Amino acid sequence: MKQLVLSEWLLTHLTHHKFPARMANHRRVYEAIRRAITEQILPSGSRLPSTRSLSVDLNVSRNTILAAFDQLLDEGYVAAKTGSGTFVCYKQTDALFKQVENQSKSTPAVKSLEATSLETTREVTLSKRGLAASNSPDNHLNGHEVQPFSPGADDYSRFPIALWRRLLNRHWRALNPSLLDSSHDGGHLPLRQAIADYLRVSRAVNLNLNQVIITSGTQQSIDLCARLLTDDGDSAWVENPGYWAARRVLEVNGLQLHPVSVDNEGMAPSMQDFRVKPRLIYTTPSHQYPKGIVMSYGRRRLLLDYAANTNAWIIEDDYDSEFRFEGRPISSLQGMDEHGRVLYLGTFSKVMYPGIRLGYMVVPPQLVAAFKNGLYELQRPGQVMIQAAMADFIEEGHFASHIRRMRQTYAERRRMLQNALAPIASVGARLSMVDSGLHLVVEFDSHIDDVKVAEMAAQHGLRVYPLSNYCVGEAREKGLLIGYAYAATDSIAQYGNVLTEVIQAALNAQPLQE
Repeated sequence: MKQLVLSEWLLTHLTHHKFPARMANHRRVYEAIRRAITEQILPSGSRLPSTRSLSVDLNVSRNTILAAFDQLLDEGYVAAKTGSGTFVCYKQTDALFKQVENQSKSTPAVKSLEATSLETTREVTLSKRGLAASNSPDNHLNGHEVQPFSPGADDYSRFPIALWRRLLNRHWRALNPSLLDSSHDGGHLPLRQAIADYLRVSRAVNLNLNQVIITSGTQQSIDLCARLLTDDGDSAWVENPGYWAARRVLEVNGLQLHPVSVDNEGMAPSMQDFRVKPRLIYTTPSHQYPKGIVMSYGRRRLLLDYAANTNAWIIEDDYDSEFRFEGRPISSLQGMDEHGRVLYLGTFSKVMYPGIRLGYMVVPPQLVAAFKNGLYELQRPGQVMIQAAMADFIEEGHFASHIRRMRQTYAERRRMLQNALAPIASVGARLSMVDSGLHLVVEFDSHIDDVKVAEMAAQHGLRVYPLSNYCVGEAREKGLLIGYAYAATDSIAQYGNVLTEVIQAALNAQPLQE
C-alpha cells in the first residue's frame, strides 16, 4: 500500500465508532493501523510511511505517531530497520488457521470435531480435577441470589456496617505497613489470640495460641487438610447425607469418598465401613449438616479411638456452633481428643457476613509448622487489615453482642417457621425439631420426589433444597432443607404458609409406592 493510500485509509476509518474521539489520539492511530495489519489491508512486509509524513497527512503531532509506532513495535506488529524504515512483520495467524481449516474440512476427524458441542469440548479440555471442581453438585445450586428460606444464608442485612467501617478505618489511618503484607505465621497475632480465648471458653477447645491458623474460610481449610495429609487415592469418610462442598473439595484433591450413614446419634459407621481404612474422617458433630443431629458421647469416643488406632485424621467442621437456642452449648470433639488426631475448623461467615471469607483452624501441635508453611507456600494468604479489624471486633465485645442479637432473632424466626409448617404433618411429612443452626429439615417418605417439591416451591419464589441432593449413592433420604435466617421476621409466617400449601399439594399429588 502506498503511503498516500494508507493516509487516506486512516483518515477515512479514524471516524469509525471503533475509534471514538474520546480515545487518546495515539491510541486511535495505533488501533487503526493494528486493524489494517490484522485484517491484511497491510500485509506482512509492507513498509509504513515515515512518522513525519504521516503526522502531516493526518494533521496530528509527530509525537502522536511516534507513540503509536512504539506500541506497534512493542507488541510485535512491526519491526524497524535502521536506514530502511518500519515494516509490517505480523504473522497472519488467522489467515493461516483458515487455510489449514479449509484444507482439512473434508477429513472425517474435522467433521467429527465440528459436530462436537461446546459442552463436550469443555469436557475434553478440562482435567478430571477440573471437571470435579466445575460441575454443580447435583444441580441444586443453579444461582446465587438469596431468597426466602435459602439454607445456609445468614441475615447479613443486620450486620453493624457502620461499626465495622469504623474499625477498618482505624487501622487504615494508623497505616501500619505490616497490615499490607501477606499473612505470615498463621495469621494476624491479635486475631489468633482472640480466637484462642474465645474457643477455650465457648467451645471447650483444648489449644494454645500457636495452634490457631487463619484461613479464608472452611473450604480453604478442608483443601489444606486434604493437600497436606493425603495422597491421590486415599479414602475419606464423609457423612451421608452430608455437606456437598466438603465432598467436592475432597474429590478434587483425589480422595476416594466413602459415605457413612447418619442416625439419631450422628455419624454411624458399620462393620462394613470399618473395612475401608480412611485417611480423613470429615464430620459435623455439634450440628450435623444437613440433618442437625448432635453426635452422642459414645459415638464421639468411637471415632476418636478409631482414628488413634488407624492413624486417621478427623476434620471437625464446627460451622454454626454460635446459634444454639436451647440447652447448654455442645462441647467440641477436639476437646475430647487425647491423641492429637482432630483438626478443628471454624468460620466467621455465618456470624459476620458471607463475603468476609475469614475462617480458622486449630491443628494438632505436631502439624503446626507444616500447616503454617503449607498455607503460606500454596496460598500466600492476605487480608491482614480485615483480620486486624476482626480482632478488635472480638476483643471489644462486639462479636459476643452481635451473636446474642442474632441468636434471639433466629430463635424467633425458627419458632414462627415451625408453627407455620405444623400442618404438613397431615400429609405425612415430618418436621425436625433441632434446637440449633440456621435451617430446618422436613423429611418425606422415600417414594416422594423431593426435587420436584423444591421446584414447585421455586415457582412461588421460595428457595429450598432437596435433601436427596446431599446424599451419596442410590438410597437417598427425601425431604427439604428450609433456611429461616434470611427470611424477614414480619413475613416468615406468610412465606411459611405458602410453603406449607406447596408441600401439602405436592405430597397429595404423589401416589404411594406399591
